[in-house]
Amino acid sequence: MIGIGEIVLPVYDPSTIPDERRIVTQRVIPYVPDQVFQAFCDPEVLANWWGPKGFTNTFTEFDFREGGLWQFTMHSPDGKDYPNESRFLRIAKPSLIIFDHLCAPIFQANLSFHEAPEGCQVHWQMIFEDEKTCTNVAKFAKDANEQNLDRLVAALRARQ
Repeated sequence: MIGIGEIVLPVYDPSTIPDERRIVTQRVIPYVPDQVFQAFCDPEVLANWWGPKGFTNTFTEFDFREGGLWQFTMHSPDGKDYPNESRFLRIAKPSLIIFDHLCAPIFQANLSFHEAPEGCQVHWQMIFEDEKTCTNVAKFAKDANEQNLDRLVAALRARQ
């Protein structure tokens, strides 16, 4: 794992990154951007929906500010643990969250939330330093990201 003080990646402009280095997940969900943003910035809510179907989370640190650290362990349904460490780079309420995932696989997540006629357009990009890592992660992340958004919608529904 990379040390807490280290930032691995520059803040990327996703429009300048080749498709071979990005995993893109997009969906319109029936909630306004502020509701989606709030579901991310509240650690109790986030811990309940972050990750693919069947996963749970234990957060050890969640400092939701630019430069803040997010450390947690994802627990898979089969009992395997996945330690995670990320650092928030940019936060613009209610439309943008960018963080570096500082442990393997290293990537930058760029999540943007925009008003849409049906609610909120979620645009989620995972940006990798190289094509090989992106290709390897894409084998599971595309489906996992969709499951993650399913869980987000369920969490927002439960809050109503």
